[in-house]
Amino acid sequence: MTPEYIKALLSRFRAGEVDEGEIIKELSNFSYEEVGFAKIDHNRAVRTGYPEVIFGEGKQPGQVAEIFVNLAARNEVVLCTRANPEMAEAVIKRFPGASYDEISRVIMTPPSSRERVGEVALACAGTSDLPVAEEAAQVMEAFGSNVKRLYDVGVAGVHRLLRQVDTLKTANCVVAVAGMEGALPSVVAGLVKVPVIAVPTSVGYGSAFGGIAALLTMLNSCANGVSVVNIDNGFGAGVQADMINKLAVRGGGGAL
Repeated sequence: MTPEYIKALLSRFRAGEVDEGEIIKELSNFSYEEVGFAKIDHNRAVRTGYPEVIFGEGKQPGQVAEIFVNLAARNEVVLCTRANPEMAEAVIKRFPGASYDEISRVIMTPPSSRERVGEVALACAGTSDLPVAEEAAQVMEAFGSNVKRLYDVGVAGVHRLLRQVDTLKTANCVVAVAGMEGALPSVVAGLVKVPVIAVPTSVGYGSAFGGIAALLTMLNSCANGVSVVNIDNGFGAGVQADMINKLAVRGGGGAL
């Protein structure tokens, strides 16, 4: 439940469109709404600035759809990550304005009318890392950040990355996504004066151990300013980058 939703509810009450009982019912859901299989956190946007986001993996399509439409009744932006086509079909049937991105596996409400701000550079090592990178991109754009995508700029052909240095330097932060040995974030962090969010992916041959090799490389980076999220966690990186970008915009900062 966002501040905007509460203001709109009070305006409707003053206009006589809803009665006291309906107001009490709505505000009783201020902490969460019980729907049997889930407790929907309508107050998260007030507490953290971001609404609850649905993690689709492991849920039934009908469960995802029920949570989605309940969140959409009170939030302009609703996302479901790690969704499959069956979940998307169930959501769109009940909320026709929703869309599904097959690469990132994200279901989302229509784009917000609010203007996007700042800029985040999203550097992705290889095409195999795109699902994780696009998850981060979809999250950042949904929450209001401009995203500059720099794809297939891994260190195996470092000249491709070096041609993008000007773009990297003008961003408020960089999200660097890589599997295999996971070297991309360290190289990027040695080129820029802004925070670098490293995202290890589970892409790689046997000794990559499902992303653990990339994770350890990123955690052991010798470059300054690198933070690391969990393996394949494009969502977490996207939210963190959106926060940093908006702090830079509000503070008039950004790249030095």
